[in-house]
This record gives sequence, C-alpha cells and structure tokens, in this order.
Amino acid sequence: METNFFKSIAALQVSGAWSINITNENADTWIVSVLFYNDKVADDARKKVPPLLLRGTTAELDGGFFDAIAQPVQETAALFTNMEAYLKSREQAKLASKMEKDKTEKAGKEKTDKQKKYDDALKKVDELEAEGKFKEAWMKVPNAQEYPDAAEFLQKRKASLSAQFAPDLFNEPKSE
Repeated sequence: METNFFKSIAALQVSGAWSINITNENADTWIVSVLFYNDKVADDARKKVPPLLLRGTTAELDGGFFDAIAQPVQETAALFTNMEAYLKSREQAKLASKMEKDKTEKAGKEKTDKQKKYDDALKKVDELEAEGKFKEAWMKVPNAQEYPDAAEFLQKRKASLSAQFAPDLFNEPKSE
C-alpha cells in the first residue's frame, strides 16, 4: 500500500515539528489531534497554540485531512516565524539602546572631564595672576583651539596677561 502522507506534509513547506495522535472514538469515527510546533522559538507564547482536532470517518479523514490542516498549519508556522523575528528585533533594539546610552554617557563624561580641566586651568591662571606671575599665567591659559566655544575669551585673557609683562630690553618701556 502506498500513501502520499509524507509528500503532502513536505508540500506544506513549513519548518517545525509535528505531533499527531489518532484515536478511535467508536467503530466509525476517528479523532485526529495535530499539533504543529517549533521548539526553536524562544517565546513561551508558542506553547499556547492549541492542537487541531479533526473528527470523522476514515473516508472523510482520507479525503479532507490535508485540506483541513494546510491553512491553520501555515498560519501557525508564520506566527512562529513572526515571534522569532520579533524576539530578535527586540534584542537588537536593546543592544542598540545600550550602545546609544553608553555612547551618550561616554560623551557626557568626556565633556565633564574637559570642562573640569578647563576650569582647573583658569583657576591656576587666576592664582598666578594674583601672585604677579603674568608669564606663567599666560602659559597656563588653555589653548583656544581645544575650547572653540571660549576661544574669544581665552584670546582676550592672553592679551590682558601679556600686557602685564615687564618690558624687555629690546622694546621701549611703556609709559603709564
């Protein structure tokens, strides 16, 4: 006896596993339980998919078994595929979010460190200026290229400090 049962299952072109139970209800009626599942899907919702229950005579089941299960099994397979794709996308979104958060934190930390360095340098400049050490203070003024937002201020600060330098031997003394 030759059947096309497995060829018919293969023709559905779905990826997953099958659990088929056949029970004889009475002399003429059979109950067939068909559960299509996919253990590769990590979502526990896959466990909530109920089996298909078919009840009929041998002639009815022989004639309509694959017609009855084709659409529901294909829809279930599509559901499993969507579940898996959703879980993968969600995981990628988590990673991307963590990467963005880390990137933002790192940029914020760099900005904070840079701002602290800037503030410390200006504090040192103020201390040296108060002590009358204008050349040393001038050298401690942060580079305007490193702090473009404060470039004009830094240039003015250097100019005001250089105006305080003691006159050198080769230039005429300033008259005040």
